[in-house]
Amino acid sequence: MQSVEGMMVEKESGSILSWVVCFSAALFFFYEFIQGNMFSSISQDIMRDFAIKADKLGYLSSIYYVSNVLFLFPAGIILDRFSTKKIIVSAMVLCIAGTFLFAVATNYYVALFCRFVTGIGSAFCFLSCVRLASRWFQPHRMALVTGLIVTMAMTGGMVAQSPMTWLLQQVGWRHAVLYDALLGIAFLLVIMRYVKDYPAGQEAIELQHKKNLANMGFFTSLRKAYFNTQNLLAAVYTSVMNMPVAVIGAMMGSLYLQQAEGMNREAAALAITVLFVGTILGGPLIGSWSDKLGKRKLPMFVGTIFSFITMLAILYLPIQSYSLWLLLFFLLGFFTASQVISYPLVAENSPLSLTATAVSVVSILTMSGYVFYQNIFTYLLQSHWDKVIQNGIPLYTKSNYQLALGMIPIGFIIAFVMVLLLRETHCKRRDGNA
Repeated sequence: MQSVEGMMVEKESGSILSWVVCFSAALFFFYEFIQGNMFSSISQDIMRDFAIKADKLGYLSSIYYVSNVLFLFPAGIILDRFSTKKIIVSAMVLCIAGTFLFAVATNYYVALFCRFVTGIGSAFCFLSCVRLASRWFQPHRMALVTGLIVTMAMTGGMVAQSPMTWLLQQVGWRHAVLYDALLGIAFLLVIMRYVKDYPAGQEAIELQHKKNLANMGFFTSLRKAYFNTQNLLAAVYTSVMNMPVAVIGAMMGSLYLQQAEGMNREAAALAITVLFVGTILGGPLIGSWSDKLGKRKLPMFVGTIFSFITMLAILYLPIQSYSLWLLLFFLLGFFTASQVISYPLVAENSPLSLTATAVSVVSILTMSGYVFYQNIFTYLLQSHWDKVIQNGIPLYTKSNYQLALGMIPIGFIIAFVMVLLLRETHCKRRDGNA
């Protein structure tokens, strides 16, 4: 027999309201992906303005993810216990303030602090969306919904590429980031108007979830989330599958294509934009395929294998056609989007009352990956650099980039092993996880 909760959520999830609520909240995720990925477009301007090289650029980019990781742990716990809407509003105010101050910062260390503050708020963006989706949708629709939410985020990543490059060429990077802060204010108003914590009449169910958490005990709830082997395997998978976005999309992709492949700035930005387009389309399509197939592991296997092949082609094929570059970056984004399946898989392996805390395991390792991968990448990039600087910007060779980007296919091999070790959920919550 279907539970009362299941019937109520099923009824609401067929309505427009459920989509309006979740996608209004996803605007926060969209906005944060602009903040997290803009460095691929503004890296040259940042290095010139602050007189820094790739290593300090890596620190400035990754400090956002350091604060994100530090606050993801309490974020999951807070979101399982307090009003999601109030938390989203508070976190987004912090992000907007950090973005505005970063735009006017003239000192490198002040800029670091501003990025750190922005990262604090962003710790709540994806977890809040998943928390809302788990209340408004049934489990068999979660991969599709999660894929669409990630699609919103990747659209933000796309906006941070060609559109941001065009804007900074018109008004300069500082004014471009100020306009970005104003966009955040507009999104905040939409969120305040349309986001609701849960469907009407579900107050008693939410109260029961809070009682379940209280009865479970704080440390027991943490053990069930953070020491669940399946959650950890899925988290490692997502982290390494996200490596191309963390390194190519978020920080150095545009500069890599300009210096190693001879593209102009606009062409390079468009290629990185196409990476996000691939993820935008891949997330919901792969998620929907997983839901309809009733399996999680097979789509994850397929995504991993084809991501590996595509990355090797990008690194080592003698590519002469710009159209082929666009196709390969699209395919890389599309196949790595199989990472979205980890989120419903983790939710299915965890109690419903612990959804945000459990999903935070994936987010913590994924965001930690940004910090780790970006700094390892810049270390490898500079390890054989011949110290040439041109127009105030360090000039790296194709072999420098190939060495550094070689970490990505190695990551895909790790992802393949993680999928082998995962247990298939068949898109259903395990017994006792209702």
